[in-house]
Amino acid sequence: MSPSPGELVIGITGASGAAYATRLIEILLGQGRTVHVVISPSGAQVIQQELGITIDLEHLDPALFGKPGPGRLIHHSHRNLAAGIASGSFRTAGMVIVPCSMSTLGLIAGGISTNLISRAAGVHLKEKRPLILVPRETPLSVIHLENMTRVAQAGALVLPAAPGWYNNPRTLADLVDFVVARILDQLGVEHSLSARWGESHEGGKARS
Repeated sequence: MSPSPGELVIGITGASGAAYATRLIEILLGQGRTVHVVISPSGAQVIQQELGITIDLEHLDPALFGKPGPGRLIHHSHRNLAAGIASGSFRTAGMVIVPCSMSTLGLIAGGISTNLISRAAGVHLKEKRPLILVPRETPLSVIHLENMTRVAQAGALVLPAAPGWYNNPRTLADLVDFVVARILDQLGVEHSLSARWGESHEGGKARS
């Protein structure tokens, strides 16, 4: 079966913010999208620590991403550099690394492929397809900032996991959805996670 141009790639690495990844994938699968997922060993450790979920890196359970949706989840081992998404001839609509560790960011900035995540990211850059990197690190060193500049100059979009407060979030889920909504916007995926600036919600408060 040939890949659809609408297929998306999601890489999950060892930075804090595992909930952003699981929520993003849940939304995409709920919309019927095909999602290719690659999780690094450090990413699995963060999911365990933050969400209390144990990940089998060789056999991923789709139930991790909420209720079954009409979409299709395709899991790839981080070691499998022969996977389709490692090739520029495999068409996709874009890739998101969420959360994106500083080590992964550095690999991409240097054009180094040590696993399927960094390889697929390099493919998206060379093919000029959307590549969204969602770092969650503070404070940032000069090395981090320079690497962000390099990947941005190469065509990636750096989208820090920095939820806004102007929409009066009431729960942690609201803060997660704020960041996920920004990712979906950049992918051109329609959603109703939150209202946009100037749109009213209950109580007359404007939300993002």
